[in-house]
Amino acid sequence: MAKLLSKPRPRLKRFQVREDLMRLLFAVTALAALAPGLAFAQAAGDPAAGEKVYTACRTCHQIGPTAKNAIGPIHNGLFGRKAGSVPGYQYSEANKNSGLTWDEATFREYIKDPKAKVPGTKMVYPGLKDEQKITDLIAYIKQFDANGNKTATN
Repeated sequence: MAKLLSKPRPRLKRFQVREDLMRLLFAVTALAALAPGLAFAQAAGDPAAGEKVYTACRTCHQIGPTAKNAIGPIHNGLFGRKAGSVPGYQYSEANKNSGLTWDEATFREYIKDPKAKVPGTKMVYPGLKDEQKITDLIAYIKQFDANGNKTATN
């Protein structure tokens, strides 16, 4: 055992250390350059996948050119709209007075737990917890303008 411990370790040559550091620096730089693109890819979401997620919403909501208020209000032009403002839909007082304007962050928080975000809401949905499904759902809903027409971009 003492013999194993007493063996001298081979010394790395200076150029080996520099080469290894350069490789590490290159790898870190490459990851840093790719990271924003990867985050954007997730943030953009997949509208086709979001349409599948939206099937659960269709129980109460409609979206598209023929959408009408049902158990819940239409989702056409949702983002940028004040909560409780769709004409002809009877909102809860809690929703009408929530002061919310729908944007991605607000919707993301709301859809995870509607009753926690707006106590007293009529929405009985228990919430969607999967971040990727929420991102895809947002991409799907954002396709529709206030008239229910699909726009070219999200």
